[in-house]
Amino acid sequence: MTDGTQRVRAEIDLGAVLFNMESMHRHIDEGTKMIAVIKANGYGHGAARIASELDQLDYVWGYAAATFEEAREIRQAGSSKPVLILGHCFPYCYEELADLAIRPAVFRKDSLAQLSRAAQAKGSRIPIHIAVDTGMTRIGIRPDEAGLAFVRDCLAVPGIEVEGIFTHFARADEWDREATKDQIRLFTDFTGRIREELGYEIPLKHCSNSAGIIAYPEANMDLVRAGITLYGLWPSDEVDRDIIPLKPVMSLKSHIVYIKDVPAGCRVSYGGTYETKEETRIATVPVGYADGYPRSLSGKGYVLVRGKKAPILGRICMDQCMIDVSGIPEAREDDEVTLIGRDQGQVITMEELGDLSGRFNYELACDISERVPRIYVRNFD
Repeated sequence: MTDGTQRVRAEIDLGAVLFNMESMHRHIDEGTKMIAVIKANGYGHGAARIASELDQLDYVWGYAAATFEEAREIRQAGSSKPVLILGHCFPYCYEELADLAIRPAVFRKDSLAQLSRAAQAKGSRIPIHIAVDTGMTRIGIRPDEAGLAFVRDCLAVPGIEVEGIFTHFARADEWDREATKDQIRLFTDFTGRIREELGYEIPLKHCSNSAGIIAYPEANMDLVRAGITLYGLWPSDEVDRDIIPLKPVMSLKSHIVYIKDVPAGCRVSYGGTYETKEETRIATVPVGYADGYPRSLSGKGYVLVRGKKAPILGRICMDQCMIDVSGIPEAREDDEVTLIGRDQGQVITMEELGDLSGRFNYELACDISERVPRIYVRNFD
């Protein structure tokens, strides 16, 4: 390898992406379609490239983003499928949103009025998805009389098409199922009231996130939202991993750039927090916390070299870290280093690194920085 990926690269396995989608699709109802959640640059995996791969799947209704800019990027990358913004959408983008047929989540009266004006100014209709708060206490109308009045306003405002309604599970990734069952009940009761009292059947109802897809088949509804499981990662340790198989999508690789032998009593890295106890063979790897590799792995984490574990010594720097290759005498400069992923039967998972670093797998994936090149491969088909 002689290109700009020698220092560090994130390998994104598109074959694993398709495997994970198919695995989830086989587990849901035949009439239920899927939303691929590709916010935060596809959880660090590359939103545009993931969307391009999933566009071929007829059961993928569309995509979900967190911001207008993320949604616009997906549209500009060439996808014509619907894109839903899951968070609040600010007025500066409403007219462009109408031009691009991007769906906003709506839960505020002022936003509804402003969207209506933008739609009329563009001579179009803006499809919206009403957000309902059934227990997350984040965004969304409450499923009560005031919420019903808000839905009535949405149905009456010119230029607005009520295409969908959704809620978000707060605790679907826990063993205890009662809280999530309460949320499902609140949501279905509320959508039932809309149908019976307002005389309107909202076409698209959705509440299942990744954990919901795995554990709550009764919550499939019209759509489900596949997030962390799309990338082969688990929502939590409390989710049953025997229900659907998943393949990790991202690996993080680098190379050894320097090896040196140092005597006992040699301090390593900033602050000298680690001191060698005997003669030690130390290798330098050009990856650090500016690449999204957690500084909190200092003195706790390890990497793989030639299929063997090499502990991290001392503090991880912004752009480099040091590892102990004393137990790998065959290690050489320019050898490949696996920071996340598999090497000769050994594996380092996002979940394991999350536990070691005091973070969790979602955060770890999202924090792999933009300066790390994403290389798209098909190791799993």
